Amino acid sequence: MDIHEYQAKELLARHGVHVPRGGLAYSPEQATYRAREIGGSKWVLKAQVHSGARGKAGGIKLCSNDEEISNAAEGMLGRKLVTQQTGPRGKLISRLYLEEAVDIAQELYLGFVLDRKEERVMIVASAAGGMEIEDISEKKPDSIIRAAVDPGVGMQGFQAREIAFGLGLESNLIGKATETILGCYQVFRDYDASMLEINPLVVTRDGSLVAGHHQRIDLQHR
Repeated sequence: MDIHEYQAKELLARHGVHVPRGGLAYSPEQATYRAREIGGSKWVLKAQVHSGARGKAGGIKLCSNDEEISNAAEGMLGRKLVTQQTGPRGKLISRLYLEEAVDIAQELYLGFVLDRKEERVMIVASAAGGMEIEDISEKKPDSIIRAAVDPGVGMQGFQAREIAFGLGLESNLIGKATETILGCYQVFRDYDASMLEINPLVVTRDGSLVAGHHQRIDLQHR
């Protein structure tokens, strides 16, 4: 089953993956309160439904003050979000997640999937994040990095570093990217997931590496 983005962020943070500060909201008033808790000057308000492409459907809004947050929350809560993944019936928005906005310098893609035929965890990464993986495959196939994890030994540090180098990251980010990849693999393994996706994995202008606006973790038995 899928888990919500805020739940995925909690799991990732426990395993050393850097995520933006954020909190749940069930009303416009609670959303503005969350912004004051988090601090800063810009926030991203996101519908918590099981679907990609939420931004195109109006399920993700960038806000810079209480009025914008309140209006965006009021416009989302109680309505159905319709995307290609939800189908025409859509999915009801009953909760929101507000998090601090990050200053994006580059967007990457990072995904883990269980290959049942090969009985291995396959890792897919690309320097062309921010797009659906199907669009990356079609438009920028040469950017895709693939690696398989031997189930007998698990993911090794050198594999994570190779992926980090393959993404063309600056030297000061290689260590952070390696930790992020290993942390994601640990979540995938420990929670018996069938898929884990971070899109985008953001390189910020101040040199941080942060899990961006879409995280997806599919659990097999929970």
